[in-house]
Formats: sequence, structure tokens, C-alpha cells
Amino acid sequence: MRQQLQGAELPEPATWWLYLLACKDGRTYAGIAIDVDARFRVHASGKGSKFTRANPPLAILGARQFATKSEALQAEAALKKLQRPEKLLWASQWPHAVNAHPV
Repeated sequence: MRQQLQGAELPEPATWWLYLLACKDGRTYAGIAIDVDARFRVHASGKGSKFTRANPPLAILGARQFATKSEALQAEAALKKLQRPEKLLWASQWPHAVNAHPV
């Protein structure tokens, strides 16, 4: 459903996702995106972030949906503070289904 403001259609608010990647060197990478699958492809192509250029991603371990970018950024900061076992536990609670969250 689209919102209307004085006769003009506004796009639907975007759904933001926090995701956790498994990388080639054994470490994990956390980030946020509107389309996790597309962002994974960017990371895998070597154009996503400095970290994933040096440590290519192997898989999306988990992804959790948030209503706003602000909420996703706050959750990302909290996730990045966790130790590896806790990050993996987080991912097991929010398994990623390919193409489960289209734009």
C-alpha cells in the first residue's frame, strides 16, 4: 500500500535488515542493507567494504528485519560487540532464507 501526500504517491518505507556473513578467513562480518542478497553479491564481487575485499564472504549466516534504519544500526553496533560464539548463536536464531525479503 502506498502513502499519499497531497495527491503525490510516496514509496513504501524500506525494510532494513541486519545480516551476518561468514568470511573466507574464518571471521564474521555484520552489516545492514535493504536487500541482503544483493548486498552479499556486492561484497562477493569485492566492492562491498574494505573488510570483505580482504576477506571475501562465503555465506550469509543470518539476517533479521527491522522497521527503520536507525533500529538496524543500533542492532548492528550491539552485534559487533559480541564474541564469535554469541554472533553465531544470533545467526542461528535468525537464519537467512535466500530471496526471503525482496525490496
